[in-house]
Amino acid sequence: MICISDKWKDYELLETGDKEKTERWGEYILRRPDPQCIWPYPADSNIKPHGVYNRSSTGGGSWQWKKSVPERWQISYGPLKFHVEPTGFKHTGLFPEQAYNWDFLTDKIKDEYKAREGKINVLNLFAYTGGATVACAYAGASVCHVDAAKGMVARAKENARLSGLADAKIRYIVDDAVKFIKREINRNNKYDIVIMDPPSYGRGPKGEMWQVEDSLYNLIYLCMQVLSDTPSVFMVNSYASDISATAIENILELTVNSKYPGIITSYELGLKQSNSSVILPCGYTIRWESK
Repeated sequence: MICISDKWKDYELLETGDKEKTERWGEYILRRPDPQCIWPYPADSNIKPHGVYNRSSTGGGSWQWKKSVPERWQISYGPLKFHVEPTGFKHTGLFPEQAYNWDFLTDKIKDEYKAREGKINVLNLFAYTGGATVACAYAGASVCHVDAAKGMVARAKENARLSGLADAKIRYIVDDAVKFIKREINRNNKYDIVIMDPPSYGRGPKGEMWQVEDSLYNLIYLCMQVLSDTPSVFMVNSYASDISATAIENILELTVNSKYPGIITSYELGLKQSNSSVILPCGYTIRWESK
């Protein structure tokens, strides 16, 4: 099953092919690599992007700006607002396909808000620039936003401010995810919703090693110990991992679902190309939710 984020007005997937994609972010058009686009790029393309990301033969790459573009600019997804800021690693600071999950989380929190007396605690691990954090806070939840990169946490704060959530109940933490969870266990802090976007490989702020194949089960097992007595959602997103969705389903079955019988769902996330039947796959989500 593929779930498409199709409610964007400020984002548009224009063209794809030859392991590249061209997108509109607000009023600016960017072309950058995407390994999933393994079909030919349109030979009759007449789109002229403002910026093109060129990979280097030695690794990494850089942007080539063909038209004047600000260092960053603002786009909206409904009431939520975010800064787009292209980086030297081809990223823009936002994954538009995740809007599908933002909508799910917003609806889930609003549905349960009254029954939980307005007390819904969300833990967002590897939280990046805070798309899910902003969505959950907008719906009324208290959010703990955790990322090892200080710069990404600063950008998350700015996105919350843009969305009118500067005073929302958001706790921003720069830390290694595993170390943070262990401290939360000792502090007996509990969460109703856990979201994580673990990278395939990474390092914490003090050089802590992360390899998803070796670390994911342990992290999810630890997170079980910070779940409330009546958890609502446990969501795992994966982008570039060699681990299949079924493998992560098995982990959730052996951990979360063994203690809190519920429903486990997995689905691909996708973006539909404008004026075409082409759908670009953008990773997948595995989700446990209470019955």
